[in-house]
Amino acid sequence: MRAYVPRSERISVNREFAVVEEHLSEYVTNISRTGAFIRSREPLPIGTRVNLKFSLILDEIEFIEGIGEVVRISQNPPGMGVVFRQLGAESQALIERLCQAAPKHERHP
Repeated sequence: MRAYVPRSERISVNREFAVVEEHLSEYVTNISRTGAFIRSREPLPIGTRVNLKFSLILDEIEFIEGIGEVVRISQNPPGMGVVFRQLGAESQALIERLCQAAPKHERHP
């Protein structure tokens, strides 16, 4: 049995990729302080540890790096929820900055 992990407020990111989605196999669509949702045609099984390195398009292209774990699978939209297990200090600071700066209309409970 898995421990319950409360979901943090999520911020929509990388909307630019939706236009070219048919050409991408995976990309992050939203992020929170605790994890991210990765759109994927072939999500990994729950419990899979993953090495994360993904970009966010902000004023500049920024990168998040660390280790995550797949905690849920979604069919609609297709993808997987990944909880962050280990992030570098720069990645944590970037996520915190993103979450604090996001306008209210971009936040999802």
